[in-house]
Amino acid sequence: MKKILLVLLVIIAVSCKNEAKKEIKKETIVAVKKEVFPTELGKVFEAHGGIDKWRKVKTLSFTKEDEVHTSDMNSRKILVNSPKYSLGFDGNEIWSLEEEKGSLKRDPAFYYNLYFYFYAMPFVLADDGIIYEKVADFVFEGINYPGYKISYKANVGTSPDDNYIVYYNAKTYQMEWLAYTVTFRTKSPVDNYKLIKYNAWENVNGFVLPKQITWYAKDKDDVYGPTTKIVDFKSPLASQAQLADSFFDKPIQ
Repeated sequence: MKKILLVLLVIIAVSCKNEAKKEIKKETIVAVKKEVFPTELGKVFEAHGGIDKWRKVKTLSFTKEDEVHTSDMNSRKILVNSPKYSLGFDGNEIWSLEEEKGSLKRDPAFYYNLYFYFYAMPFVLADDGIIYEKVADFVFEGINYPGYKISYKANVGTSPDDNYIVYYNAKTYQMEWLAYTVTFRTKSPVDNYKLIKYNAWENVNGFVLPKQITWYAKDKDDVYGPTTKIVDFKSPLASQAQLADSFFDKPIQ
């Protein structure tokens, strides 16, 4: 694992040196340079740094608690590395390795790219095979947040029945909320949405990426409020430098 971390540090150094510090209606479509999205959603991508620039990113990395998450943006290979375990996707299969039995208390197939999706918002909502639908505003504390529902065509990804709704600031077009469903275990559509508030953002090489997110839930009066589940993202990296394919391989014991 020390070897893996050393390679990542080299990439970070190279990057820092080379890069500058339920109502649905028909939607007008606007081209964001070479790609086409609903008008308002295109503006959300632009508010966060722009799709054209995002497509040039080859390595995305961040730290969550004691885990370092590193992704190849082209192949979507992923490595999650912590002191007690590591897991990832090498392009062919999902693997996991524990130094202490029982230290990995989650299904690698479900977990390996979970926080990649939460962190790479809103840009992952421009992936191939996506269907966009305008939805009713989400109203929180008297403020209206317009939104788009993102669903997937059949056989896209491991959970094509997952749905996301991104809600954004009507004036700045910055993303504010994410509603999502989880169908990994049920393998069928569900209507029970979980809700995340994107509390804080930071500039990472010209991209506005999340710094902290908090899960919200309804209380007995059916009013949304924050839960104790809060995630901080640290040590961010969005680089045009690319890691070797072997970086994502399962370590040999």
